[in-house]
Amino acid sequence: MINTPQFGFESFIIFLPSHSFQPMADQQKSKEDTNERHGDKTSPAHSTVALIDEEPEDVDPWDLPELKDTGVPWSALDTKGKVLRVVVSVGKLFLLLGFLYMFICSLDILSSAFQLVGGKAAGDIFQDNSVLSNPLAGLVIGVLVTLLVQSSSTSSSIVVSMVSSGLLTVQLAVPIIMGTNIGTSVTNTLVAMTQVGERSTFRRAFAGATVHDFFNWLSVLVLLPLEVASGYLYTVTKLIIDSFNIESGEAPDLLNVITDPLTDSIVQLDQSVISGIATGDQEARNKSLIKRWCLTFTNTTLKNVTVPGPENCTSASLCWVDGNITTTLKNISDTYNIKKCTHLFVNVHLPDLAVGLILLALSLLVLCSCLILIVKLLNSMLKGQVAGIIKKILNTDFPFPFGWVTGYIAILVGAGMTFIVQSSSVFTSAITPLVGIGVISIERAYPLSLGSNIGTTTTAILAAMASPGDTLGNALQIALVHFLFNISGIILWYPIPFTRIPIRLAKGLGNITASYRWFAAVYIITCFFILPLFVFSLSLAGWQVLVGVGAPLILMLIIIIVINVLQKRKPGCLPAALRSWDFLPLWAHSLAPWDKVVSACTAKCCCCCKCCQIAKCIGHDTRTKSIWPNFHNVFVYI
Repeated sequence: MINTPQFGFESFIIFLPSHSFQPMADQQKSKEDTNERHGDKTSPAHSTVALIDEEPEDVDPWDLPELKDTGVPWSALDTKGKVLRVVVSVGKLFLLLGFLYMFICSLDILSSAFQLVGGKAAGDIFQDNSVLSNPLAGLVIGVLVTLLVQSSSTSSSIVVSMVSSGLLTVQLAVPIIMGTNIGTSVTNTLVAMTQVGERSTFRRAFAGATVHDFFNWLSVLVLLPLEVASGYLYTVTKLIIDSFNIESGEAPDLLNVITDPLTDSIVQLDQSVISGIATGDQEARNKSLIKRWCLTFTNTTLKNVTVPGPENCTSASLCWVDGNITTTLKNISDTYNIKKCTHLFVNVHLPDLAVGLILLALSLLVLCSCLILIVKLLNSMLKGQVAGIIKKILNTDFPFPFGWVTGYIAILVGAGMTFIVQSSSVFTSAITPLVGIGVISIERAYPLSLGSNIGTTTTAILAAMASPGDTLGNALQIALVHFLFNISGIILWYPIPFTRIPIRLAKGLGNITASYRWFAAVYIITCFFILPLFVFSLSLAGWQVLVGVGAPLILMLIIIIVINVLQKRKPGCLPAALRSWDFLPLWAHSLAPWDKVVSACTAKCCCCCKCCQIAKCIGHDTRTKSIWPNFHNVFVYI
């Protein structure tokens, strides 16, 4: 019987049964077995577990590390040294701001790249109203489309345009808005993957990123059934819209004023193409997403137009029939191109997919490079007294009895910062490395992420208020649905400390990914791709198939969760056989066998790469008359 440590696993009961970890001794034994199989008794196995150093049992892995200052103390510096340190610190600050600017711009370009690659497909997905009538399908479509375009603002604007044009009702749009909330949280989870190199940093960074995921998923699990049963979000937002005489206005440009000069010089997209495809415009399907003309003039004139019959006339008074020819007066719009755009791809005759892939590769390269450099700079700047002051300001609560106020102030700060940068992905991706290096705790990152959810909806509300008067009501109601959804989620999962389940789930997942780093990729692929596609496929097959397959799976999941809770809290209530999962095969309740599979695959890939590289070097070695003696060295090396 395997006695396994829990790693806070009682809070992470959604993913696996309990007892999901081998003890360190068993891990070491499996590591040695792997080495023996590959003929290496001295080097560590190709396993993620082999990369982990054992931690003392009395050390809490979630304690914020002390960022020690290894440099010369300020008091020990002479005048020249003090001036030099000030200059270097100011230079680092400017570099940090520069890298942060490039990081934000790369996220914008990444969104444009995803729209070029999958924007038209997103429009096609939205066009199928028969599928959207299923709430679960609508939720999944919101997730998938936001993943394709990497922007909840873009996917939300598509929904707003469909509602405004009458192709989609507000009730059907509510689940899609919930899905966009989930899809936008994948960006900071991917950013956390760049810190996979160091165990404790990756543990904190991945937990800090996925706390946002868990909040969104749990909110949907509660609010989607409530919305289907009662129409809660639709009814409340409808009452708000009907109660106020809201006039249209203009959406503000804040951070875009700074970032647009750079991003617009690289590429500009015509957002109306995706919306046109979603609303059924056949001409939009043949257009390129890349904007060619930045300044156009549209002239609308009243002209005589031949129509098939009198029923197609504008009105009875403006309809003339002459034999088989029917003529009417209609407003005809002619668009004239005035000024061409100046971005890099304006004269490049490549398909949207090719441009999108180019921008995708370049933006990912810049994003990862900037993120690594930001983390390095923060590590060099946030040390000693400076780090202590910043950590104290960010993580310290107000004195009793006002300690509870601190979290709500963090929510307001997150909302304000997201309103400034106009993107929740940018804000949450920026705080993820700060969580990783230990400047911000998970408990403080959670309310900041909740605030970012509110901040991104306020921007959508202001953008909706810029809509024309005839579509203002529906556009604003959709934006308010998004806002109320996040407010309701905060009420569910934040005010009472016991209900802050996303923190415990994120810490449980952080512990798992720290021990088995490949599980982070499994989590992202499963939760954001496989699971949505699986639910979407069942939705296409009809509600009978969806209920027939989904109901047993949900029931089994609930039973597993209940058994896990009872195993932890009241094992005496369970039969002896169910007090642990040891009656199951090891692969069904532990990640250790799967880690061996990953280790074996990694080892084979590494061996193949080494063989190819060494063989290639030998093949090009013209100084050696015979290469046969070298093969002995190759096999010895492998």
